[in-house]
This record gives sequence, C-alpha cells and structure tokens, in this order.
Amino acid sequence: MKIKVGVLGATGSVGQRFVQLLKDHPFFELEVLAASERSAGKRYSEACYWYLPEPIPEDIGEKIVIPTDPDHEAFEDVDIVFSALPSDLARELEPEFAKRGKLVFSNASAMRMEEDVPLVVPEVNPEHFEVLEIQRENRGWDGGIITNPNCSTICAVITLKPIMDKFGVEMVNITTMQAVSGAGYWGVPSMAILDNIIPYIKNEEEKMETESLKILGDLKDGKFHYANFKIGVSCNRVPVIDGHLESIFVKTVEDAEPEEIVEVMDNFDPLKDYNLPTYAKPIVIRREIDRPQPRLDRDNGRGMSITVGRVRRDNIFTVKYMALEHNTIRGAAGASILNAELYIKKYL
Repeated sequence: MKIKVGVLGATGSVGQRFVQLLKDHPFFELEVLAASERSAGKRYSEACYWYLPEPIPEDIGEKIVIPTDPDHEAFEDVDIVFSALPSDLARELEPEFAKRGKLVFSNASAMRMEEDVPLVVPEVNPEHFEVLEIQRENRGWDGGIITNPNCSTICAVITLKPIMDKFGVEMVNITTMQAVSGAGYWGVPSMAILDNIIPYIKNEEEKMETESLKILGDLKDGKFHYANFKIGVSCNRVPVIDGHLESIFVKTVEDAEPEEIVEVMDNFDPLKDYNLPTYAKPIVIRREIDRPQPRLDRDNGRGMSITVGRVRRDNIFTVKYMALEHNTIRGAAGASILNAELYIKKYL
C-alpha cells in the first residue's frame, strides 16, 4: 500500500515540481492538492499556470484543489504533507498539520533553525532525523516537521561534506549565481533580470551561512552543535531559468591536492544501498575546463546530482571549484521527497 500524501502550495513553482516528482511514485500516492482560497474549488489544471515543459499529468489536472485547511476532510487519510508554502504561511500552518498527526516535509524556511526541528540533507546528516522525537515531546504532537535547507545551501553542503570528513574544513567562501526560478514564476520581472545581474537576494546569504553550520555540525545528547568553521557568502541573481552555479573556495585543516578533493567527492555515495527512488549519485565530476554549465548539466541524475568542475589549487585557500545544482529539483521539491523516502526506510 502506498502512503497517501498531499502538497501544500501546489500551484506554485515548487509545488508543481512536487506534483511532477510524485506522479507514479512507488512509495507515495498523491491524494490532495492544496492552495490558496482563490485556487480552491477549481480543477488543478485551471488553478495553476503550469510552466514545466511536459504537460500536467491528466489525472492530476482533473483533481479539485482544496484550501490549505488542516481540518479539511480531504486530509483525513493523508499521512504526509509536502509543504511548498511561503514562509509566513508555513510558520502558521505547518505546526497545525503536525498537531493533527501529519508528518510535514517542508521546503519552507520558517522552522529550519528551530532547536527541535531537523534540517536534513539525507546524504550529509541523516542522524538529525532523531531530533523529531524531541520535537514531539516538546510540542506535544504526534506528527512532526522535517525541513530541507535553502536550495543554494544544499549545493554547498553536499560538496563540502566529503571534504570535511577527509581533510577538515577551516574556512569557506562562496559566490552564487542563482537562477530566476528560485524566486518563483512571478518573482523577478523580466525587465529587471534580462541583460542584467542582480547582486542581492533577500536573506539568502544569511540562510546559507547559518544553515550550513547547523547541517554540518554534530548532534549530541539531542542538541545541535554547529560546525565551527568560518563561512562567507555573496549571492547573485542571474538570467538563467533553472540551475544555481556556485564558486566555492575551501581552506582545509589538512592540506589536500585538487585530485585528492576530486577523489573524495567522486567516491561520495552514502545512500547507494537504500534503493531510494529519488536518489542519484550526489556528485558528478566534469573535467572539461568550462563545465559545469546550467543548460548542459542541471539535469544530471534526473536533476538530483550536484555537478562539480574546475577543481583547482587556490593561492589563498586550499582549493576552489564550481558546483551546479538544479534548484527546483535537488534544491527544493526533490530534497523534501528524498527526506521522506529515507525517513520511511529508516524509521517506519
């Protein structure tokens, strides 16, 4: 029997990715599509402006969108909800679903830094799932909230994890070049981004700097102990539809040659034995001098792999490299779904 699931914020850009990735999923049955009051009562195909290249799955397009009301009867048989809600709504509504016994796998930023909320990248810190039991005890609910981090954070920490485990990390500096889809379909006006780069994304740098340290830190006695390396980030919006490209500089504790860094990244495959439907090899190495590139490499691993290239020695740090992520798949909907798949395998 498949687990019945719902999507909150189903008509938005990340919500559409959830719909796409949950279609014919071997673990999950997409039962409920929820959105704002202006979309509720309409067929899904009428309620959302579908911007993905393949058509809406016909059976899903005929589903009636319901309001994002945790007491709605449509949620009675749903065990898991995937949240693509804006942060303000997520902070209000996700706890209400958890109180009603639902497991919430959230892409929203609202609860990520709470001391009893797991912030998980499955390849990096699956042990942080254990905080869910503390959350249930603290808050007196049977459900729970498990979050994935900001899209650009995911790209960074997946590449940093094997380096940190082998050589240690002392300092990291990152400059991002982030696709417009990260702001949603209506997020960046075309007149603002065409022929332009915008060197500011609200709260993005702060998210990357704090989330990375939580994820790469330790869990001891039910408490998060953040990683102690220094990290600085500069974020930019660029005129690319999908695919965040990051220029990452790393100073390691133990000296490492670029080829040693490439080797530990290439061998990094911690979940290969779990047979998770959404999982792909976390890091794909490209050795061409001009790769990775968003248009050519964002769909590696069905959009779930981070593509790394131009790994080279740096005169100030130890090494520097380029890392590319499909931001709405690996960095958003796919991240939440992979969290759910691994949690089910480990704990249910």
